[in-house]
Amino acid sequence: MTPDAFDPIYLDYMATTPVDEVVAAEMMRCLTRAGNFGNASSATHIYGWRADKAIAEARERLAASVGASPREIIFTSGATEANNLAIQGAARFYAKKGKHIISTTIEHKAVLDVFRALEKEGFSISLVSPNKEGIVTVEAIEAAMTPQTTLISTMWVNNEIGTIQPIAQIAALTRSRGILFHVDAAQAMAKIPVDLSTIPVDLMSFSAHKVYGPKGCGALFVRDNPRARLTPLFWGGGQEQGLRAGTLATHQIVGMSVAFDRAKQNEQQEGKHIRRLNAVFLPGLLSLGGVSLNGSEAHRVPHNINVCFQGVNAEALLMSLPHIAASAGSACNSTQVEASHVLKAIGLSDLQALSSLRFSLGRYTTEEEVRRALAMIRSEVKRLRDLAGQ
Repeated sequence: MTPDAFDPIYLDYMATTPVDEVVAAEMMRCLTRAGNFGNASSATHIYGWRADKAIAEARERLAASVGASPREIIFTSGATEANNLAIQGAARFYAKKGKHIISTTIEHKAVLDVFRALEKEGFSISLVSPNKEGIVTVEAIEAAMTPQTTLISTMWVNNEIGTIQPIAQIAALTRSRGILFHVDAAQAMAKIPVDLSTIPVDLMSFSAHKVYGPKGCGALFVRDNPRARLTPLFWGGGQEQGLRAGTLATHQIVGMSVAFDRAKQNEQQEGKHIRRLNAVFLPGLLSLGGVSLNGSEAHRVPHNINVCFQGVNAEALLMSLPHIAASAGSACNSTQVEASHVLKAIGLSDLQALSSLRFSLGRYTTEEEVRRALAMIRSEVKRLRDLAGQ
């Protein structure tokens, strides 16, 4: 069937992804009375045993997909909680050793706001700026270190501009200095290879809903050797090695593990698909003239296309494209009409930042959708520039 001109086109995969049909089917098996609905902490009957077995298998599956051991995976309600547990937990546990912690100016609010909260508790924080490409260099991280530094936290793939940080090099530096290293990898899985057996990261946060899994589920990798020690955020039944109390959501955990496994299995094929789409979409946008790519062209995931439209207000452009789902920045900040802190950090003016949009490609994006989106964008950019007398 030929698509209607007004069929919506989803180009906001970095905000969230639809749940994979196979994942949804596996989740449903854990929800109803006929399925595996039991409480994994119920150790006295078969319903609890089945749930516990399903979670153990999910932990093994997810651990294998990221190159970790099952014991190193702590399930959470999402990457935001995983970030909070990692950063607050490590900072407080190692506070007697030192109270200086380091992050970057281009982190997600789920990291930056945690650092600001810890600053009110008496911690000293340093936020390292990226270069104009959106890359935080190892040299910049090293220059910020002090004898009191106990923790460094950076994201792997930036959620707004898609740049890839040199995590392996930073990890080698932190390990050599005996400093704990946390990585927010919410946007990394399914976009770049993730193998924790090859890089000495101590803590890593993951999100299910960025990887075609369910919302409301995430995980924190906590390295076992050498062991990263954390103070829990809250207390309860002692689940997840005492680090994350609360009844385990079997359906969410199973769904996340299946989503990660499928992402790992389809990594190369899906990567080729996204690169093909990018090779159509990005040149098509740049051909409009007065359009520039934000962030590094070489060191970024092809899923992310963040561009500045000279002479066009991004919000006005979004409003004129109701059949295209895109964003003017992080989904967590989409209700705020203000210049992106990430774009300003890489040197864009407020005007340039407010003229920028993020389009993100995913598993279900088609070339036909990309070409149709380009036609609509081209028409509206020209119309808005004409109205502005550009």
